[in-house]
Amino acid sequence: MIVAVTGTDTGVGKTVAVAALAARELAAGRSVLVVKPVQTGIGGADPDVPDVDSVGALTGCEAVQLAALDEPLAPDTAARRQGVEIPTVAEHAARIRDLASGFDTVLVEGAGGLLVRLDAEGGTLLDLADRLGAGVVVVARAGLGTLNHTELTCTALRARGIEPAGVVIGAWPEHPGLAATCNRTDLPRVTGVPLLALLPAGAGSLPRPTFLAAAPTWFTIDSKVTPG
Repeated sequence: MIVAVTGTDTGVGKTVAVAALAARELAAGRSVLVVKPVQTGIGGADPDVPDVDSVGALTGCEAVQLAALDEPLAPDTAARRQGVEIPTVAEHAARIRDLASGFDTVLVEGAGGLLVRLDAEGGTLLDLADRLGAGVVVVARAGLGTLNHTELTCTALRARGIEPAGVVIGAWPEHPGLAATCNRTDLPRVTGVPLLALLPAGAGSLPRPTFLAAAPTWFTIDSKVTPG
C-alpha cells in the first residue's frame, strides 16, 4: 500500500503527520517505509533538519530521501537557482515502486502543498500520487482559513479522479479557540472526507517511546488508511 501525504500549505505539520501515520502502521504490525522525493532547505548556515531524519527520530522506521536542494524554496525553483537537475516525477514513481516491494506500507511525503512542482517539468505530488495509484491523506491547519485551503486541495484531488482518504489536523492546540473548534466539525462537512486525526501541538518534540505509544490514540478511525 502506498499513501501520499500532502499539506494544504507549508508548515502545517505534515512531517509529524507522516510520523504519526507510520507509528500507527507499526503498532498494527506492518512494516513501513517513508519516502521524501525532494527535500529543500538543507544548505546555508542554518540548514533545516531533513524531514526523513525527523520521522526516523520519532518512529525508528526506515526513511529515504531521494533528492536534496540547498534553498528553502519550491523544488523546481531551488533546483533552477542551484543549477542542478533533479529527478522527474516519473523517475520518482519508478524508484518508489521498486522500494515498495519490501514493505507493507509506503508513506510518500510531499513538499508543501499538492500542486508544488517537484521537478523541472511541472510534475507535482498530485501527478506522483496518480502515477502510483496511491491514496492521499491531506494535512491541514486547525485555525482560520483551513476550510478554504482544505476544500481546494480535496477538489484538486477529485478533479484527477482521486478520492482523499481523509484529513489530519497537523497541530491541534491545547486550548482551541472558536475557529479551531468549529473547524473540527466543519472540515468533514465541507470536504466530504473523514477527519482521521488531531495531532497535539508540539508532538514532534516527544521522545520516541512516548510518540510511538501516543500516536495511534490520536486517530479517530482505528482502521488502516486505504487508498481512495
